[in-house]
Amino acid sequence: MRTDSLTSPRPTRPDLPGVRETALTPSVRGDRAAAPELGEDVLVIQGLTKRFDEKVAVDDIALTVRAGSFYGIVGPNGAGKTTTMSMVTGLLRPDGGTVTVNGIDVWRDPLAAKRSIGVLPDRLRLFDRLTGAQLLHYSGALRGLDDAEIRSRAADLVEAFGLEDAVGRLVTDYSAGMAKKVALACAMIHSPRMLVLDEPFESVDPVSAANVVEILQDYVAHGGTVVLSSHGMDFIQRICDHVAIIVNGRVLAAGTMDEVRAGRSLEERFVALAGGRRTAEGFSWLHSFSD
Repeated sequence: MRTDSLTSPRPTRPDLPGVRETALTPSVRGDRAAAPELGEDVLVIQGLTKRFDEKVAVDDIALTVRAGSFYGIVGPNGAGKTTTMSMVTGLLRPDGGTVTVNGIDVWRDPLAAKRSIGVLPDRLRLFDRLTGAQLLHYSGALRGLDDAEIRSRAADLVEAFGLEDAVGRLVTDYSAGMAKKVALACAMIHSPRMLVLDEPFESVDPVSAANVVEILQDYVAHGGTVVLSSHGMDFIQRICDHVAIIVNGRVLAAGTMDEVRAGRSLEERFVALAGGRRTAEGFSWLHSFSD
């Protein structure tokens, strides 16, 4: 594995009128699948179902995500969000239903479909005995990029995510937030059409989170699509233009942010659909302190 400096001179790229290609924007190179026109369906989920023994984790879910969307998925713990996203990305086989990405069936042609997807899974597992630089290089090599392109894109990502002081260290020594950032950089290095991010901001400090949001917004502005889950309702309401609320494995509401909110905050709408708040009664003992 090569471990050349990420700041090596970058190869020149052909000029493309009106397009600035970077590691952070979807590729327009001829060796990639053609990009859907902005607004076309990039992700289509139909009848998606998953059972674990007697428990139905995902129950006949149907969702459509258009290219150029910043799509949030919210739901309580155990609602089926992670299970759904794992099936969308080819990490978990569904019991029923179909998933197509950029018109390609994820389970009939997984290699072709996965070329269009960048994934940040919930249960993050990295090759933590590599340095950050080696992990980025390995991720690019797995995606078929040549060494020069890997170095160029890795340098862009390292700078964008503020990883300059970390790439020379072993990933095992990273904080949880730093590991998440390098994992997101690995998910983006092949310039996918769609990013599927499960709790991407968990354990990430507010300054880094704001920087990552800016990167993702730029990615979407250039035609990329982001699908992410989060427990932060205010956060999802602020950055996403579409949202789905999943409860007990079912989609209870989906559409534009304004459609789903229906004149209320996303948190209020979510609480109403998820069953309402529980009143904090019966805690009189908690008000008489033990000391």
